Amino acid sequence: MRKLEEFPVIETERLILSQLKEEDIPLVKVYLQEKIFSDLTSNIPYPYMLEHAAFWIKISKEAFENSTGYTFAVRNKEGQIIGAIGLHDRDDDKAELGYWMGKPFWNKGYITEAAIALIDFGFRELGVNKIYATYFLHNPASGRIMEKAGMEEEAMLKQHLKKDGEYFDVMMYSVFKNK
Repeated sequence: MRKLEEFPVIETERLILSQLKEEDIPLVKVYLQEKIFSDLTSNIPYPYMLEHAAFWIKISKEAFENSTGYTFAVRNKEGQIIGAIGLHDRDDDKAELGYWMGKPFWNKGYITEAAIALIDFGFRELGVNKIYATYFLHNPASGRIMEKAGMEEEAMLKQHLKKDGEYFDVMMYSVFKNK
C-alpha cells in the first residue's frame, strides 16, 4: 500500500469521504450502540461505549501514519458523519474493504457509492491489485453492497471468524485491478 503524505478527501455525488475526527466520537457511539452492529460485524463490540469510539479513531489515525490502512468517515454534504469505510493492508498488494452505516441511512445506496469510490482509490492511489471483503452469512445485504460495487463472489470461508466463542462461515467477495 503506497504511503500518502496527507489524508485524502474523496467526494462523490452525495458524500464526502474524509479523515475521522475526535468530534465524530459522540455520533459514532450513538450509531454503533445498537446491538445489530455487533451482530453483523466481526469487530464492533456490544455495548458500544465512547471509549470504543475514541480508541477506534486513535487506531485509524495510527494505521494511516503507518500506511497500513485508510479509514474514512462517510459524511453527508453538510459534513456530518453517517458511517465509515476503510481499506486495510493485507500484504501482497491486497487490501480488505470494511464498512458500516448508521441505521437511519440504510437502504439509500450510500455505502455502495462510498465503496465504488474507495475501490477506485485503492487501485489508482494505493496501487493495490486486489480488494476483498467478507460478510457473515446472516447479513446478505452486505453481499449485495459488494456486488453493486463491482465485486464478485470468490469463496466461502468455513469457520473463518470467531466471535463471542462461536465460529462463523463468511463469504468473501473480491475485485481485481485488471478485471
